[in-house]
Amino acid sequence: MIGVFDSGLGGLSVLAAIARALPRADLTYFADSAYVPYGERDDAFIRARALAIGQHLVDRGCRVLVVACNTATAVAATACREHFPGVPVVGVEPGVKPAAASSLNRHIAVLATSATARSERLARLIRQHATGVRVDVEACPGWATRVESLQQNDPAFIAEARARLERLLAAGADRIVLGCTHYTFLAPTLKTLIDGRAQLVDVADAVGRQCVRRAGGIARGDGQLELLASAQPERLQNMLPALGLDWLAQHAVAPAQHVDV
Repeated sequence: MIGVFDSGLGGLSVLAAIARALPRADLTYFADSAYVPYGERDDAFIRARALAIGQHLVDRGCRVLVVACNTATAVAATACREHFPGVPVVGVEPGVKPAAASSLNRHIAVLATSATARSERLARLIRQHATGVRVDVEACPGWATRVESLQQNDPAFIAEARARLERLLAAGADRIVLGCTHYTFLAPTLKTLIDGRAQLVDVADAVGRQCVRRAGGIARGDGQLELLASAQPERLQNMLPALGLDWLAQHAVAPAQHVDV
């Protein structure tokens, strides 16, 4: 069984990619809805939540952990690997490497939560994979909350997103990295605003491929999905079709459960 967790709904984009890549895998998804979003919280809190949720998933029988949150990966992936030495931990990092490698203008931008934007992990990714490339890191407070509340098409959000993107595009960025798993669900709106002037870079499918490499040999169950949440489990259940993931909801073995972690 593969355990996948995020602060809320964003990790569902990664869960869907894993389910497509490993259709026979049994999956457990934990939404830490009581504390969403992580992006505006301090590092110590995020690290503590990641370790507690990771322990809960391991105790339920998960043999692989996927930190389906850029913020939690940046802050807590190393701690999870140290705390669970026998369990492969797959994180989600902004696609700086593919964006830098494919940029024609040698100029990319990263859209991220405040926590990811300030993280040493992102800074290290940029140093390692974007030598000679200009990288604009744009913190986008509140964007994850837009997804959680299904406000992707809210006029206020569209106006804000247009202003941010226009500034980045005018400066010459031709690759826009989605540095938060929630932002995958904003991609249709962002693509309309970009209007072909740059490419969006998302890593959800890359995480699915990494899970194949790390868990392909043991991910041979019945293709069942277990949904857990630290608050409002019924909301998690209802959001799957609302986010276009009806097919994923059909694999759930039971209604989403509330779990105190």
